[in-house]
Amino acid sequence: MDVNIDVNLGTPTDAKMPLRNVTILGSTGSVGCNTVELIEKNPGDYTVEALTANRNVKLLAEQSERLKPKTAVLADPRGYKDLKAALSGTGIEVTAGPEAVIEAAAQPADWVMAAIVGAAGLKPTLTAVRRGATIGLANKECLVSAGDVFVKEVSSYGATLLPVDSEHSAIFQVFDFDNADRVRRIILTASGGPFREFSHAQMARATPEQAVAHPNWDMGAKISVDSATMMNKGLELIEAFHLFPVTAKQIEILVHPQSVIHSMVDYVDGSVLAQLGTPDMRTPIAYALAWPKRMSSPAPRLELEEIATLTFEAPDYERFPALRLARQALEAGGAAPTILNAANEVAVRHFLDKNIGFLDIVRIVGETLSAAPGGPLRNLDDVAEADTEARRIAEELIGKFPKDN
Repeated sequence: MDVNIDVNLGTPTDAKMPLRNVTILGSTGSVGCNTVELIEKNPGDYTVEALTANRNVKLLAEQSERLKPKTAVLADPRGYKDLKAALSGTGIEVTAGPEAVIEAAAQPADWVMAAIVGAAGLKPTLTAVRRGATIGLANKECLVSAGDVFVKEVSSYGATLLPVDSEHSAIFQVFDFDNADRVRRIILTASGGPFREFSHAQMARATPEQAVAHPNWDMGAKISVDSATMMNKGLELIEAFHLFPVTAKQIEILVHPQSVIHSMVDYVDGSVLAQLGTPDMRTPIAYALAWPKRMSSPAPRLELEEIATLTFEAPDYERFPALRLARQALEAGGAAPTILNAANEVAVRHFLDKNIGFLDIVRIVGETLSAAPGGPLRNLDDVAEADTEARRIAEELIGKFPKDN
């Protein structure tokens, strides 16, 4: 089933954007913080319904004091008392726990930033979808882990998806949905990450500190490691398949180290349309926040004469086998992408904790894909079951992969 992510696209005549009520799921992460900044710079355009965070009490309290949401929610209930004390006298309701995050997503914000990292973001995002909200989708796992199920829910409840990943935002801006059959291919660009020129031996010795030091983008730790393995591009491949009406074979990956061209759409007449910009997440976030209008952003302006040269290269599937695993999972369908994502989350966490080596991440994902049962995903219970089993298998495998030295 194709999902219409371009629904109700009109041509507004008012110069000023109507006041928009916003909830930010995951406000203390990288995407969340950038969203908060943009809202603060445009206070007359937005009100805030709810802010949620995992466990960063201090930052959530600071954001809440500035944005004055109706509700501030902490997923980890252990921080409830501290958050309650920090916001005492503000009139902001404070709640905590995973169910409280889901309840925050159910509150009547007309625009929701889905920026909770990992599979934990699935239920809150679906809750917002089921009330027909407009979703700024920064959570990869909604489409990777539960793609067909998630897309069906979006279609059934009339929600609108606005991709926030820079690559999918770029495609969204240049994709002709009225003539989708005239699209030859989608070209997802990839920076290549911090290890683009590393040998296999160098990657075997890579540390978490090196992996999170992305040359272009300022991102959270998990996403930065995914960039280093290039699993992020594999996940984006699966996302693009669900977001846009093309086949898997029509989606290609191209390494572009400068991160200026964020992705391209190649049409049958030979035209290739691209979206360009500096590597700053505030640009795609601003696009989604203001859609269908546009808003100013503090992102640096693109000065092509200063960059002078843009380069491109084919991805190396031997040094970055995560790309091959992701495409195989997409082609297999069913639970395979769910298993891929769950195993990757487990492996990345253990790498960041220095329990395994960098190369072990993809090994564990591959082993888990081979060991975990596949099959169709009919509903969220099936998704949850596949996710849980994949995590169990990945955890068992951790001890079998001694850290590379």
